[in-house]
Amino acid sequence: MILALHAAGPTTSMWLLDAANNSAGDPQLIWDSGRNLSTELLSQLQSLLADHNLTLSDLSGLIVFSGPGSFTSLRIGHTVLNALADSLQIPIIGTTGDDWLSQGLTKLPHTPASVPALPAYGSEAHITHPQKQPKS
Repeated sequence: MILALHAAGPTTSMWLLDAANNSAGDPQLIWDSGRNLSTELLSQLQSLLADHNLTLSDLSGLIVFSGPGSFTSLRIGHTVLNALADSLQIPIIGTTGDDWLSQGLTKLPHTPASVPALPAYGSEAHITHPQKQPKS
């Protein structure tokens, strides 16, 4: 079973795809993750798997939307799925564009299990710079 994740903004979507049936319809799970993605992603994933009588060990590959999108959402999604791929020793592929899911299904069988997926933010991250410490 292949898990696909699109987490690039306030709404998160997940698909479970049979490796033999390379067609992706509507996502099986969509939720308004907002600023709660880091606290909800794993529980939502476990619920999705349980609803289909599956466990993490049933996953044979992961596809993640790599961007562009929200810096934080992309970072959280990639971190969680890369950790899963590493611990389960399964391949993960990150793709971009409107056809990201079909690209992922095409590339996944040719991807080794040891290569992490990297986000493509689309621009520099908008983060604050460290403040200068006062001299003592």
